[in-house]
Amino acid sequence: MKKKRLLLGDEAIAMGAINAGIVGVYAYPGTPSTEITEFIQNSPAAKDNNVFCRWCTNEKTAMEAALGVSYVGRRSIVCMKHVGMNVAADPFMNGAMAGANGGLIVIVADDPSMHSSQGEQDTRFYGKFALVPTLEPSNQQEAYDMMEYGFKLSEERDIPVLMRVTTRMAHSRAVVEYDDAIEPRRELCNPKNPASWILLPANARKKYPVLIDNYTHLGQVACESGYNRYFDGADKSLGIVACGIAYNYLRENVGDDCRYPVLKISQYPLPKDLVRRMAAECSTILVMEEGQPFVEEQIQGILPHGCTVKGRLTGDLPRTGELTPDCVRASLGMQPHETFAPAENVVPRPPALCQGCGHRDLYNALNRAMEKFEDHKVFSDIGCYTLGALPPFRAISSCIDMGASITMAKGAADAGLYPAVAVIGDSTFTHSGITGLLDAANCNADIVVVISDNITTGMTGGQNSAGTGKLEQICMAVGVAPEHVRVVIPLPKNMDEISRVIDEEIAYHGTSVIISRRECIQTAKRHLKNK
Repeated sequence: MKKKRLLLGDEAIAMGAINAGIVGVYAYPGTPSTEITEFIQNSPAAKDNNVFCRWCTNEKTAMEAALGVSYVGRRSIVCMKHVGMNVAADPFMNGAMAGANGGLIVIVADDPSMHSSQGEQDTRFYGKFALVPTLEPSNQQEAYDMMEYGFKLSEERDIPVLMRVTTRMAHSRAVVEYDDAIEPRRELCNPKNPASWILLPANARKKYPVLIDNYTHLGQVACESGYNRYFDGADKSLGIVACGIAYNYLRENVGDDCRYPVLKISQYPLPKDLVRRMAAECSTILVMEEGQPFVEEQIQGILPHGCTVKGRLTGDLPRTGELTPDCVRASLGMQPHETFAPAENVVPRPPALCQGCGHRDLYNALNRAMEKFEDHKVFSDIGCYTLGALPPFRAISSCIDMGASITMAKGAADAGLYPAVAVIGDSTFTHSGITGLLDAANCNADIVVVISDNITTGMTGGQNSAGTGKLEQICMAVGVAPEHVRVVIPLPKNMDEISRVIDEEIAYHGTSVIISRRECIQTAKRHLKNK
């Protein structure tokens, strides 16, 4: 019996995955993808069916674990944000070559406009790069329905499937019609051709032409997919290609009856036959897509001379940032909706570290210790502690990617910088900082690594951190001398002690680690409330 429920796009994906009979969800928290895993973790149906749903150390380990599920013939999903795909790229690319035995869907949430990210990135390029089918739902109902469809496509074509959503799709709500029934798990079974999963050059050379040939067939599958639809229109002066959530924005402005022909695209490879049909009918094509001009550039490459293609590259839609119903409206030459003028008494509020946060006390002590050194540099990392770059602290000099603080500090020390200090969070350290510390310990690099341990993954809402209770042992295990693995408690009353410890480790010319440990103020509040 069909039921209805108001769901986030992330929640619709999660429910679709549960009902499709997944064995596990493998993920590292990252906005705007986090809620997929959290929904499954809190789902009674997932618990009743023993769905594995603990957080992974990073996106690479998550991707590899899901490949293991696929190898034995069962279904799983991998969830991450767009920059997480960079971390998972090695097993993702090679997983496409190996194929899929049980259905495998890799779900990536892009963040156009960089609401909580250090860059814009369009994951559809990864789908084309790896030669795998890509799904891009235009609404929450499609996000739910596509899970079962994606698993079947993965199993029929023996290949992982990529699903790409963006911030507004992930974090907006709509009513979704769903079925409570959960598909039974498939029996354990080994791959038909085990050699496909052994990517020795001799095997890979055989697999690659098969992968390319399969991608050609997937283009025809996309043309015939119910998620790619061609809607005719009386006015052929313009044809509109609307991808993913852009189709939703188009309908918000024109309703169900657009006077122009519309090609809705929610499955890739690009359905070239449908594009050519539009080009034969329309002299101008307007491409609406979230992210980079992925489809716009491809259309320019396949259409004959005389057909004009407009979109993000031509300035008809913004080149950067996320689409909105208003900018889609403007691209159609429609008058803007009447809006209210901004309130004069609204003051911008930049993000700041929470009052009572241990990172604050750490940065106060670190600034006190570093002010002795002219033009000092502190290399930092991805996490809520990155806000230490802002006033009143201005304590850090860099933030590039997960784990870069330690290796950048080492490189700077190799080049002669003294002192070279790195600040990294506990979750980021276990995500991708351990190998950098191993590099430093192997040559006893003259650096001080400060692990700001708030005993959680604070930036994404307080998920469990993989290194909780193990950080000292990890640091010593990779080769840091035990006497130079120090622990401090970041509180105002301990300011003199913390500054002294920092001074002592800077004076030591070798690799040292200072663990600044105090629970995140937000998770501490929740724990007190739940007692």
